[in-house]
Amino acid sequence: MRPVDIRDYKNELRAKYKAARRAMKPEEKTRLDGLIAEKVSRLYQYKSCRRLFIYVSTGIEVDTLTIIRRALEEGKRVAVPRCIAGTRRMEFHYIDSLDQLKPGSFSVLEPDESRPVARDFSHSLMIVPALSLDNRGYRLGYGKGYYDRYIAEFTGPTAGVCYAADCRRHMYHGRFDRPVEVIVTERGIRRAVK
Repeated sequence: MRPVDIRDYKNELRAKYKAARRAMKPEEKTRLDGLIAEKVSRLYQYKSCRRLFIYVSTGIEVDTLTIIRRALEEGKRVAVPRCIAGTRRMEFHYIDSLDQLKPGSFSVLEPDESRPVARDFSHSLMIVPALSLDNRGYRLGYGKGYYDRYIAEFTGPTAGVCYAADCRRHMYHGRFDRPVEVIVTERGIRRAVK
C-alpha cells in the first residue's frame, strides 16, 4: 500500500467540502443549522456544563450564534477563541454578549484580548468546528492546527459539529491530530468509535 501524502490528501478534501458548503442553498443551511443547534442542546455534556468553549462561526461553517445566545440566556459562561498573533495558538476568552466580538484573525469575529481568559476546564464542554468528521472523531479543519493544539491541553469533553453529508467513515490523520469524543450532525448524536 502506497503511503498517503497527508497534506495533499487533506487539501483535496478541504477543497471538496468547502465547495459543497458554498453550494448549499441558504434556506437549507439555515434548516440544518437549526437541527444541529437543537441536537447540541440535548447533549448531556451541554446540559451539565457550566462553561461552554465554542467557536464563532463563519459563513460556511455550522452556525454557532444560536448556540452561543442560548448558552448565555441559560447562564452558562461562554468562552470563544482568539488567535494569538505571530503564533499558531489560541486562547478562549469569556464573553457576556455577541456585541463583545469584532473581526480579528482571518476576519473571524473574536473577543478583545482584555476579556477574561478561560483557564478552568472543569464542568466544561468544547464545541469544535469541522469541515468533515470521521467515525473515530478525527476532523478536517482549515489546516492551521489551532484546535489540535488546544484540544491536546483541554481536559473537558469535546463535540464536533458537522453536516451529515460531510461525514466520512474513515479519514487519514496526522500524528498531532486530536479526535473529538462526540459527533453531532442534523441527523443525530453519536460517540466517536475508539
